[in-house]
Amino acid sequence: VAPVEGYGTTELSPLASVNVPDHRATKPELAGITLGSVGRPVPGVRVKVLHPETQAELGVGEPGLLWITGDNVMKGYLKQPDKTAEVVKDGWYNTGDIAMLDERGFITITGRQSRFSKIGGEMVPHIRIEEALIEANGQTDDEGLPILCVTAVADARKGERLIVLHRSLAKPVDELTKALSTIGLPNLWIPDR
Repeated sequence: VAPVEGYGTTELSPLASVNVPDHRATKPELAGITLGSVGRPVPGVRVKVLHPETQAELGVGEPGLLWITGDNVMKGYLKQPDKTAEVVKDGWYNTGDIAMLDERGFITITGRQSRFSKIGGEMVPHIRIEEALIEANGQTDDEGLPILCVTAVADARKGERLIVLHRSLAKPVDELTKALSTIGLPNLWIPDR
């Protein structure tokens, strides 16, 4: 049995998209799998990807905020109209996930909005930096616990700045920051401490 990925949230009751193996599809247009994606929207569900700040709709292959609409979207959080208004606008639910669509409508989740920092006007993905640091360090965990985590703190000049919280590392910090530069990450993405 080969597992396939899907996507949903409690607010989406819960399924929004899924990869459907050809032999399981009830209609030809529903068939298909793209490995690494969370599939295409299920019938009755529509998705769009918007720029996190401008709310402009983005095209194929452009990562942005994933919004979903359909009969599966919740009516609201119980007795919390303000919280509901934050995430549901005109029937569209803001998932808070960063995703992109391909030309066939498959959704690929690339991050989480809260896992990005806005530095000097640019959205910087924490997970991409974590992955690069872990690879450069050559050590993935410490007794089953994460070895490091990228986060941000306020910065008066650039809005935010990256910092890395870490356990004992296999390599010195300055060696790791040089490695990030060597693999081609932009200077803005390289934490200063």
